[in-house]
Amino acid sequence: MWRTGMCVIGTLFMLPVNAAQPPRASLPWRSELIRTAHEIWGLNAPVADFAGQFQQESGWRPDARSPVGAQGMAQFMPATADWMSQRYPQLRMNTPMNPGWAIRALVQYDRWLWQNTTAQDDCQRMAFTLSAYNGGQGWVNRDKKLATSKGLNALIWFDQVERVNAGRSKNNWRENRDYPKKILYQHAPRYLQWGASSCM
Repeated sequence: MWRTGMCVIGTLFMLPVNAAQPPRASLPWRSELIRTAHEIWGLNAPVADFAGQFQQESGWRPDARSPVGAQGMAQFMPATADWMSQRYPQLRMNTPMNPGWAIRALVQYDRWLWQNTTAQDDCQRMAFTLSAYNGGQGWVNRDKKLATSKGLNALIWFDQVERVNAGRSKNNWRENRDYPKKILYQHAPRYLQWGASSCM
């Protein structure tokens, strides 16, 4: 059955008719990402969102390094990698350039951020989670507070909290606002064969 450019696949979810396929660089990590996501989040894990995040962060390159010091496929900053290695025994080796470590760390950190935010629905909650991953949970909390003071709904990211800036530089604010959109609406649709997405 065809509906407005989408095709219904069973009753689980909808796939865009002309969705691009996952890039070749992602394929070696498919099974490990799915297994890790299900272990940490359960069988309904938003695997497509995590895959889209890896695409956005590093293009699936295990040796990726940013000019500001982020490392590996998940682009963890050293301080965040240290915190994760102290908080979670499975990550104690603190090896962000190791793809297995990076996969577990990204999925686990997203889970922690998800559990520490509230939102109207799963799509909005994942957008807040991704904003926090990119810029820090403290900024999300300040943005929510500012949004409330301006009469916006602090439980909705898109077209509500995303509109305010609690003090980031112009470039950081723009990057942070693009981050959830690119992952959830541009990258995640490529990975729906791998698993669910929060906004699809």
